Amino acid sequence: MRKTIFRFAAALVALAALVAGPAVAQSLNVEIAKGVATATPIAVVPFAQAGGAPLPTDVADVIRADFNRSGKFRSLDKNDIVETPSKGADIKFATWRLLKQDYLTIGRISDAGGGMVKVEYELWDVNRQQSLLAQSFTAPVGDLRGVAHQIADQIYEKITGVRGAFWTRIAYVTAVGTGNNTTYSLIVADSDGYNPQVVARSRESLLSPAWSPDGSKIAYVSFESGNSAVYIQNISTGSRSLIASHPKGINSAPAWSPDGSKLAVSLSYVGNPEIFVIDVASKKESRITNNFAIDTEPVFTPDGQNIIFTSDRSGKPQLYQTSISGGNAQRITFQGGFNASAAVSFDGKQIAMVQGNGNVYRIAIMDRSLGDQVRFVSPGNVDDSPSFAPNGSMLLYAASQGTRGVLYAVSADGLVRQRLVLSDGDVREPAWGPYRQR
Repeated sequence: MRKTIFRFAAALVALAALVAGPAVAQSLNVEIAKGVATATPIAVVPFAQAGGAPLPTDVADVIRADFNRSGKFRSLDKNDIVETPSKGADIKFATWRLLKQDYLTIGRISDAGGGMVKVEYELWDVNRQQSLLAQSFTAPVGDLRGVAHQIADQIYEKITGVRGAFWTRIAYVTAVGTGNNTTYSLIVADSDGYNPQVVARSRESLLSPAWSPDGSKIAYVSFESGNSAVYIQNISTGSRSLIASHPKGINSAPAWSPDGSKLAVSLSYVGNPEIFVIDVASKKESRITNNFAIDTEPVFTPDGQNIIFTSDRSGKPQLYQTSISGGNAQRITFQGGFNASAAVSFDGKQIAMVQGNGNVYRIAIMDRSLGDQVRFVSPGNVDDSPSFAPNGSMLLYAASQGTRGVLYAVSADGLVRQRLVLSDGDVREPAWGPYRQR
């Protein structure tokens, strides 16, 4: 299996300079691969525009797409919208009841001067004929996608009671080319794959991007020096710092502590891969595990007091948990012969993982309140690298499609899947970023 087999199948590689620059990244092509008919029906009417040049973004289209990939809502098809009210007074509720819509989103966009636009929207309960939200944004024309994601977040939270995660970002690695001509790029994009930006580029492999809790930095692994090394890159400034580069053995699998002050990593300079915690400011290392087995892929629990990691100390890869102060590790997965690559939801109640049986590797989610029982949210055959959205409602994972690597965004119940694929090359190693500041 690809990267999940402990992220350290690393041979010595030729020296190559890491290049961070303004090069344009390929956009991901986005397709809904699976939907759900039982989701809550909601109509998003095209927003009225008060004069001016055509806008570069259809705000209603973006909101509609956000809802459709959430698994919670089913947006009325744009072709089935027969009326286009832009204010509450214009709504004919009988029409939307006939169309069997529970909620209705309407809006309007006007020129605010200086390249800015004002976007106003309203959310209505169709059956109660009641206004639930009425908000506005003033933003640059070029940021209409961001405005649309924020509107979708507000509506999602109003109806479900859970904060929306559409106005977030994802990170992933692309590989374009073949053999010695392959170029690897670390990309940051909107949660739906739009607006990609190159954070780092290399002729050698880039692995394991991990977002800092405040979303300002990404830790990742690069092989540019001939061996693996862990770096932290500031997304806005482009500056980076070297965190772990022991020449003997591997330096891999970084994961941030909830307060952003530490990184958990897997280092093997002591003889075999062990879990360490590194203080980001001082770079002081604290060893957490001490076992003859392979210990790797650490992640902090949300309270910052424990680490969940992958180990083959029982013979095959399984998930274990230990205190950040070390001590005995407790095995937490028993279903399936292979469990690895843990991702923990924001509340610590769910753990996503790669579970393997035979030659099939699928993404499974374990609800910790129910023991080690899991539900599968991907079909296989080779799925990898799960990463939760900050609200736990969706997750990203990598998959193989023929000879290519693609990403999927899937609702946490597995009922809705969205495929994100490059027109040229592989995409892999996804990581869902934290909430942006409102």
